[in-house]
Amino acid sequence: MGPNHVLFHRARILLIFCFTLIWLISVVLADCECGYSIGSEKTEDYTVFTDVLESDFTKLKNIYHDTDWVPQEWKVGKVQSRGPYGRQTLLANVISNPLKNRNSKKSSIGKNGNEAGLELWVRKLEQPEQEYVTVAELDSYRTDIFYGSFRAGIQITPVKGTCGAFFWYVNPNIHTVDTHSCTRYLNDTQEIDMEFLSSRMNETNSPIHLVLHSTLSFQEGGDASNTPSYKVIDLPFQPSDGVHEYRFDWTPGSVKFYADGALLAEMNDTNYVPSVPGKIILSHWSNGQELWSGGPPEEDAKMLVQYVKGYFNTTASARAEAYHQRCFDPAAMNAVCEIPNIKGKPVFGETYFFSQDPSKNKTNGQIIHALSPAAASFSSNHALAYMSSMATAFFVLWIL
Repeated sequence: MGPNHVLFHRARILLIFCFTLIWLISVVLADCECGYSIGSEKTEDYTVFTDVLESDFTKLKNIYHDTDWVPQEWKVGKVQSRGPYGRQTLLANVISNPLKNRNSKKSSIGKNGNEAGLELWVRKLEQPEQEYVTVAELDSYRTDIFYGSFRAGIQITPVKGTCGAFFWYVNPNIHTVDTHSCTRYLNDTQEIDMEFLSSRMNETNSPIHLVLHSTLSFQEGGDASNTPSYKVIDLPFQPSDGVHEYRFDWTPGSVKFYADGALLAEMNDTNYVPSVPGKIILSHWSNGQELWSGGPPEEDAKMLVQYVKGYFNTTASARAEAYHQRCFDPAAMNAVCEIPNIKGKPVFGETYFFSQDPSKNKTNGQIIHALSPAAASFSSNHALAYMSSMATAFFVLWIL
């Protein structure tokens, strides 16, 4: 091997080593490896969550290619639906409308000419004898969500006769025992709801319905209106006038509800606050029940969702292990990142996502948008070990 060839060989090795080193350093120096917090250590409500789920639907080309969410397809009759009509979720009613100009921070227009985001449709009846209203629902893939802070940018339909909802729902594989009656239920009795009934909204009233479902509402046939964990709050804006942020913070013994950063209500009766893992759901539906959803709508009705952000703890052993592998000093600078809170209506292009931060990797070790669990759990500890082995390998190649 001639001298020039040796120099070229070593230069190539050095270049590869430098690029690899830069990448590994970016992993080692990642922020937020020990979680995301409500407030700071100096505030009374300081709480740290280990995992993150962030979805910017204005940039998502196709919801069916997203691994964080599962569009639903099921059918229930009018008896189970508790109304004059059954409900049928259709995949065709969950429509992605990404930005026409993906990099624009000024224009929020999507490719179909309307406001960008994920569209959840409730369709009008096509036939007088139609038994089912076709509706839309989107569930998080993860069902291990246990406490957390959850925010969604949503525009409610102005069309009368639907119910739009952003909520947490218990993992249906878990059972609960009602300690008062010693009755064992398939656990669909724990739920945190923020619901919007378009039939009850007008120029002077904008009610939002805040609900903690429990065994008590289960015994009332799903009606929580007469339970202590049901509140109706009149919003200071029209939910159909644009995208607003709705949020609930679920911690042990407490659920706080917010709209555009302002606290609406707190429920802290431990008899009703959920205490098991579950999933996040976005839904838009109608069953013709005049006491709730009203309708069905006389025209197709759209609920727009521009983003969902969730910061939460997990009951999944693999995810808990990934957290312990990447978080080796919770007290280190920027090991825990405070979740930014908005003040007022969201401004398009200014919504913050840790997963989109250009300055640094702030979602290291997280499962986001089709990252495999193996890739997502590549933490700083892995990176340090990998850096050591790579350095040894490069040294051997260098002296050859």
